[in-house]
This record gives sequence, C-alpha cells and structure tokens, in this order.
Amino acid sequence: MTDIQAALDRIAQRRPRIIDLSLDRVYAALSRLGDPHRAAPPVFHVAGTNGKGSTIAFLRAMLEAAGKSVHVYTSPHLVRFNERIVLAGAEIDDDELIDALNAVDRAVGDEKLTYFETVTCAAFIAFAQTSADYLLLEVGLGGRLDATNVLDKPLVAAVAPVDRDHEKFLGNTIGAIAAEKAGIFREGVPAVIGRQNADAMAVLLQHAEECGAVPYAMGRDWDAYLERGRLVFQDEAGLLDLDPPRLPGAHQADNAGLAVAALRAANIDIEQNAMSRGVAAAVWPGRLQRLTRGPLIDLAAGLLNEAPEIWLDGGHNPHAGRAVAAAMADMEARAPRPLLLIAGMQANKDARGYFVNFEGVAHRALIVAADQKDAAAAEDVAAAATAAGLDAAAFDTLDDAVRAACATDGAAPRLLICGSLYLAGDVLRDNA
Repeated sequence: MTDIQAALDRIAQRRPRIIDLSLDRVYAALSRLGDPHRAAPPVFHVAGTNGKGSTIAFLRAMLEAAGKSVHVYTSPHLVRFNERIVLAGAEIDDDELIDALNAVDRAVGDEKLTYFETVTCAAFIAFAQTSADYLLLEVGLGGRLDATNVLDKPLVAAVAPVDRDHEKFLGNTIGAIAAEKAGIFREGVPAVIGRQNADAMAVLLQHAEECGAVPYAMGRDWDAYLERGRLVFQDEAGLLDLDPPRLPGAHQADNAGLAVAALRAANIDIEQNAMSRGVAAAVWPGRLQRLTRGPLIDLAAGLLNEAPEIWLDGGHNPHAGRAVAAAMADMEARAPRPLLLIAGMQANKDARGYFVNFEGVAHRALIVAADQKDAAAAEDVAAAATAAGLDAAAFDTLDDAVRAACATDGAAPRLLICGSLYLAGDVLRDNA
C-alpha cells in the first residue's frame, strides 16, 4: 500500500463517504484552517451535469498556452488520487497531499466532515501555499450546497449542460437540478451558461437575474460551432476563428465554446493564437479516448489479427449517452465498422436511459462490472440494456467481454468501453 493510499484510508475511517450536501461544516473547517480559500487566485467555478471537466480542460490549455500558471481541482480521479489537485500545472505530490489531508483532519477533530469535504478543504490549503495566476474549480455535485461553493466572488461562474443525474440529491426535474447548479452564481460575477434545453436555460437565467449576476448565455449572448473544420466563436465583440478541439465528439465544440466564453467574460487579455492552440491541445482522459497500447489492445490484436479500434468513455447518464452515441454514429458514417459496447455502470445510475441512445447504433452490449463496491451487477445492467432495445449479455471479466467481441468472422468491430468513470479508471490503470 502506498503512503498516499494509507493516508486516504485513515481519513476514510474517520470521515463518512456519504453525500450530505451542506456548507456549514466546510465553512467551520476552513475557518479553523485560517480560511485558505480566501488566498486562492482568481477562480473559474464550473458546474454542470456533463462537460464541466472538459470545459476545465479547455480553459487550462488556453490559459497555459498564454503563459499563465493554473491550479485545477476536479473529481473523481481515474487512476491516481493526485489527479484531483493540480498545482501550477503539476499534480500535487504525495507528501504535500498527505500533509494537507492531515491538517484538515487535525483541525476538525471528531466533527463529521465528509470525505469529499475533507479533500476539498485540503485542496484549498494546497492552492493557498502555491502561487498561480488562476484556479479552475470543478463543482463536485450540484452547486448550491457543494463543498466548493464557499467563494465570495469568483472571477466567473460557468454552467455546462444540465440534465438528469443524482436526482436523489438535486431534484427530479431539469428545472430543479438547474436551480441547484445556479447556486454558484454571485452578484456582479459573470454567469456564463453553456448549451441548455429550454427549461434549464430559463431557470439559470432567472437565478442569474435574481442574484444580480451578469448572464452571458449561449444562443443569446454568444455562440460556438464547427464550420469547415474550424471552431467558430462569436459574440458582440466579434468573431474568433479557432483550431477545432482534438477531443472527439461534436459536443466538445460546445464545451470548448463555453471555455472561450468564460475567458471572454473574465475580460482576460489572451491572444487568439493562444486560444486556438489551447483548444487544439486540450486533453481529458477517459472521455472518448482511443486506446493505443496495453494488454487489452494486445489481446484484441491477437484475436483479430489486425490493429483493433478501442475507445473509452466514462460518461454514465442519459445526456452523456446521447453525446457519445452521436459521436459513434458520426464515426460510423465516416469509417464503417460494427459498434460493440463493453459497458459497466454504478448501481445508482439510469442504465436504461443511458443505453436507449445506442439503439440502432450499437450491434451488441457486452456487460461487465467495474471493480468498485457500488458497481451494479453485470446481469442487472445487461437486463437494462436489453430493455433499452440492445442485444446484451453479461460477462465475468473485461477480458472475457473483449474475447467475445472479437470472436467474429465479419468486419473487425469498433469497441467502446463505456458507462462508468470507475470502469474507465480500471482500464486506464492497466492499459494507459
């Protein structure tokens, strides 16, 4: 066991891993720690159901292309816990993370700060101790009562697409969920709103107006779209002609556009060339990532007698399913191959709502379970995929599913490993 894992295990023994949305505990803990969040550099605070991590990846790449130093806080991690906290461009080292976690644990004593709240407070300690030009802060869950929502006045509050997820905590309508996301808006702060359905947009604009934020909404105040192989961004200040995202999927143009809009709203002087280079350079592992090496590639190559095409995506709700299915359909139109899903999901996710997007796109779904205690049984997920109209079957291991997918006399398939960030992390741990 590594030192960092031992420290995390000690924290987990004292801190519940439950979701208990509240800010009182966090404010009290930060106060005892000397309010490190008040020493953070200017903050881009980003919420949303899907796309917030990609938006932060684009923001980071553009700011770094312009020579800025950037802190980043995201969750969950895929392979290493340290991925969650980036200090001036580099993942936090083990000793620094352990010291910050222990400092929080000592400060709060036996009070019931949750695990995520503990990690968030530790991140603020680390950010305060290392200088940077900006902090990119991803909301963990919701917004209004999320542990990150302790800033008096961020530089920008941005909301990526809102859809159904975590309904037990955020509400069972798009409007209710959007209202929770809008809780990060602040008086006098730009409220940058990405592509939304009509219900979410109406709620977000209403909340921005009520709290005195400055709304800057896609489709009303700005737009972004792909045209002739370029990313075009337009607002009242003019038009930007940028390199397209390297991240696959038409939805990434929206996420890149939201990042550009956030920079414009913050009134940061960044040359168009730096924006363009950043959009093209941004990477975000586990989101329509093509695997190029590792044991799974070797296994599939041996079975197919040719180079396999294996994609990995951790999206896990219906909105993510729509985006990924559309990207797969676009790949099929450009380079036809039968698409086979190798999927696993957490027990609290809408598996049927996710899989229904792949009807007519995927030929088959081969279901496995991620190596996590809250993973749904493969048989249950297979039943949900069958109910969504797919030919589905459960398998004991990922290798078994790959073997079944590659047992074909026809054209070599396109494999998409999907449905869970935890499953994506398992794959990357062994195949990156």
